[in-house]
Amino acid sequence: MLACAGLAGCSSAPTPRGAVQGAEFSSGELLQSEGNRITQNAMAANHRSLMLLADKLYRRNPAEWRKSAATRETALAQLELALLSAQPWAPLAGQRDVAALSLALSPDFAGDRVAAFIVACADTIVTAHGGKREFYYLDGVDPQHLYNAARNMEIALWVLNTRKNAQGQPLLLANEIGPDARNLSFEREFGKIIGRLDLLATYTTERYRRALIGYVQGLVAAPLLAFLPVR
Repeated sequence: MLACAGLAGCSSAPTPRGAVQGAEFSSGELLQSEGNRITQNAMAANHRSLMLLADKLYRRNPAEWRKSAATRETALAQLELALLSAQPWAPLAGQRDVAALSLALSPDFAGDRVAAFIVACADTIVTAHGGKREFYYLDGVDPQHLYNAARNMEIALWVLNTRKNAQGQPLLLANEIGPDARNLSFEREFGKIIGRLDLLATYTTERYRRALIGYVQGLVAAPLLAFLPVR
């Protein structure tokens, strides 16, 4: 009854801007730990953020999607397939993760820079997760790799905002700060990706640390928890 009351209290929060939603149950979850689910959900959220960023960048830089597709929607569909593929993206000449980021942010890159940038960001994140997008009991992630990926996202964002092409123009139009307009939605969405990576790195580190502490606590407490003879 107390548990039901607690749940009722949680559900009474106002939801004028929408209610939090959980994923539908799938049989694969039976082979996942809580840490696996958190990691996989963060990965899925980062994928959604990258696709949203791609849409925003294509809207501000329509010349980019015209290099690879007839419409923006088609370019986005092609990009999503590229994000889900385990194969290197051909326009990046076989480069992966940070090497792909360097190429995508090179002033000399002539292809669809929006797609190249998003694919490279996604590949960097997947690589930091051990090259996996789904996680099960025996899977683990290195918290330092996640932390490094967050820093790489910060660097990539800074380079994108500051580097210019040979004509002195930004590589891609993203954030806009001016007397008549102010749009930082790109920065905010990128901040969500960085925040998720940092939070997951901290959670993973704490999880491993607490597992070790729990083991030591068990050794120390074992003599105290031994049953005493009663006859």
